[in-house]
Formats: sequence, C-alpha cells, structure tokens
Amino acid sequence: MKVSVDISLYPLADDYMPVVKTFIERIQGHAGITVIRTDLTTQLYGDYDLIMDLLKTEMELSWVTFGPGAFTIKYLPQDLRGLKDE
Repeated sequence: MKVSVDISLYPLADDYMPVVKTFIERIQGHAGITVIRTDLTTQLYGDYDLIMDLLKTEMELSWVTFGPGAFTIKYLPQDLRGLKDE
C-alpha cells in the first residue's frame, strides 16, 4: 500500500536546527522513499512498510543521539503527490 506522510520534529533543545537537519538528511538517504521538504514539515511518499520501518529506526536514533523531541505525524493511505495539481 502507498502512503503519504507529513512529519515535523520539535527537538527539546536550544540549538534545534542541527537536530532537524540531521533527521531529514538521514530520511533522504533511504531508497524507495520520496522526500519533499517544506518550510514547516517534511513529506514522505512511498510504500507503507518502508516508511514505517524508516520512521521506527530514525525516530529512535534521533532520540538516542540528540535527546528528547516531539514528532507530529499525519498518515494518509495513498500517494497524494498527484492530487496537489488538480
């Protein structure tokens, strides 16, 4: 199943930009996932299982490496990239 995911990371740190940047760069390194960055969120498009495995790994790594942070995530059960232009 294809999914669209909208994710934001809010690190509980004064110097939050390196945490966010590292998280996004790591996500972009995963094959089979389309990553689109916006000013406020990062959007992921691809296979449900791939994205869920990626988020499981990368969220935990972010917490272990940088400390606590809040993630907000919205999941939609289809690839919505094509619907934006309609």
